[in-house]
Amino acid sequence: MATGEGGAEEVRVLQTLRGKICQAKNLVPYSGPNKMRDCFCTINLDQEEVYRTQVVEKSLSPFFGEEFYFEIPRTFQCLSFYVYDKSVLQRDLRIGKVPIKKEDLSRYSGKETWFILQPVDPNSEVQGKVHLELKLNELITDNGTVCQQLVVQLKECHGLPLINGQNCDPYATVSVVGPSRNDQKKTKVKKKTSNPQFNETFYFEVTRSSSYTKKSQFQVEEEDIEKLEVRIDLWNNGNLVQDLFLGEIKIPVKVLGSDSSPAWYLLQPRDNGNKSSKSDDLGSLRLNIYYAEDYVLPSEYYTSLRNLLLKSPLAEPISASTAYILAEVCRDKYDAVLPLVRLLLHHHKLVQFITAVAELELKDTQEANTIFRGNSLATRCLDEMMKIVGKHYLKVTLKPILDEICDNPKPCEIDPLKLKEADNVETHKENLRYYVDKVFSTVVQSSISCPTLMCDVFCSLRCLAAERFPNDPHVQYSAVSSFVFLRFFAVAVVSPHTFHLRPHHPDAQTARTLTLISKAIQTLGSWGSLSKSKLSSFKETFMCEFFKMFQEEEYIEAVKKFLDEVSTESKEPSVMSEPVHLKEGEMYKRAQGRTRIGKKNFKKRWFCLTSRELTYHKQQDKEPIYTIPIKNILAVEKLDESSFNKKNMFQVIHVEKPLYVQANNCVEASEWIEALCRVSRCNQKRLSVYHPSAFLNGNWLCCKATSENTVGCTPCTA
Repeated sequence: MATGEGGAEEVRVLQTLRGKICQAKNLVPYSGPNKMRDCFCTINLDQEEVYRTQVVEKSLSPFFGEEFYFEIPRTFQCLSFYVYDKSVLQRDLRIGKVPIKKEDLSRYSGKETWFILQPVDPNSEVQGKVHLELKLNELITDNGTVCQQLVVQLKECHGLPLINGQNCDPYATVSVVGPSRNDQKKTKVKKKTSNPQFNETFYFEVTRSSSYTKKSQFQVEEEDIEKLEVRIDLWNNGNLVQDLFLGEIKIPVKVLGSDSSPAWYLLQPRDNGNKSSKSDDLGSLRLNIYYAEDYVLPSEYYTSLRNLLLKSPLAEPISASTAYILAEVCRDKYDAVLPLVRLLLHHHKLVQFITAVAELELKDTQEANTIFRGNSLATRCLDEMMKIVGKHYLKVTLKPILDEICDNPKPCEIDPLKLKEADNVETHKENLRYYVDKVFSTVVQSSISCPTLMCDVFCSLRCLAAERFPNDPHVQYSAVSSFVFLRFFAVAVVSPHTFHLRPHHPDAQTARTLTLISKAIQTLGSWGSLSKSKLSSFKETFMCEFFKMFQEEEYIEAVKKFLDEVSTESKEPSVMSEPVHLKEGEMYKRAQGRTRIGKKNFKKRWFCLTSRELTYHKQQDKEPIYTIPIKNILAVEKLDESSFNKKNMFQVIHVEKPLYVQANNCVEASEWIEALCRVSRCNQKRLSVYHPSAFLNGNWLCCKATSENTVGCTPCTA
């Protein structure tokens, strides 16, 4: 299939993918005496892995339960989900896959579906495209006969897969194939690149007619043409091992003419690549997938809408404001609430807007014990605000204890129906109480770390609740606890991976422990609910018995003191005075050669981005090796692959030498670039031009300028 390759378009297509990898079942047993497998699942765009679940040990029906959401920064042909068997000494074994063509994604959008695992065939694992120009020329030979000559110009390829995490060594074979012929020619091997430039032309004699005369026009031998095809096969040069197939293109010669224009062709799997006889024996995988394409206009087209949204906090009534109407029309939080919160947060208008919508909601609330319990605009805005602003707060408060629970879990099951015969329920109760006490004490002593913005919102909610229910002394506390305990800390405890406190969804036993702790924290945080008259309201009898272990007044006073501290109006204006934790993760950076002996190689480092600085560390939770203040960032741009023959690279241009970073995949690179651009967008000294390639061996690879201080040669994209 040929695809057009045009210039920059005004309209940008924003591709988003979200969903959930639920579970697999009936996987093929291991051939050894122990039939169980240690399984994990990956998401691949074509052949590039962009997401990986945790390993679920010793199971043929592993439950993953991991949600994902990301923007897709490039074109792709196929979205695939692979199920692997983890191996310690050998390469991980691919058990099976679920491939879904891009055009078929809409069929499964928003539906939870069981997919039959298909076998993994190397001949079907292809990605990338080829730039070709093909045409037929008529030639008159010396003896007056006429023949047709096929001209194949192989210009370049783009987006070939990584081989074992590295750029491949590609070459192509160009063939003319028919019933009685197979003429094959070969390009040169291109080293360490996924975007090879071939620029080679090949000539093939196709047909030969009888003598050419003025009376007779040239006649193509139809039988020959009908059966001939041009075939381009891409290979990775294996050197000492077998060459690896990368994809092929087949084009019938009969469709070609003397006039042709260059076109891009998507690489296809081999004909036998999808054949399988045992696809139903490998097991199945349950997925929930939602893929969307949004067409985004240049930012100036949205100026009027943005201005209307920013005026929303002052609109009376608030239900007539643009922001309120937009959020009500678009119920999905990804469509409206999340971008709305980000916009108002950036312009310091979020507290005012949340106060207004919360006041409107309270007018319709009839009973104090149901305050802020629904899925309203106010609660959705607050949820998203706490996720954005409270990331660092959660990390410093909960991460140490959650790491302790997840890395060395103690048995905590206290439900008699779920206890095993050898379990000691009293020991389990003590373990659970230890965890609950530790989480609870950590939370109630954390008020000093609570972000100013959250404190200002809680202060507004407390005042509004007291005004709405003046005869209820507890409602001012429950208005705050319904968010900070029920919708913030308790949710982070039960799902630490969604708040980036843990890398993956916990295993089943640990998830159960976290659920019990979360239930306890919710109840302890509901100030005044631990009176003896309320104990009987627990749905589970075993939880009611468990809570009799707690000294009620001590916990009630601790909660009250904490809620007082986090809902006191700050002296500073409601802007984010504390650094907000934005993103972190492991990537590779090129040594900057700040010391004379510093080698300019690539090293794995832990990167951390806050609203104040970008740092990298030798390991997570270690002191930073290097810090770049956000105010010093001049531009953040992609780096040409040709600079270091590495994919997914970007550069952070600041007042010192550029920092060159390689992300693990295209999604991660795009997310880091977006996060860094967003946080540095208002810097006064941002560049308007940059160098898309690196400065190596005394010159810029892009423009060949020899001075390292030469002004950039390409307009900045951000």
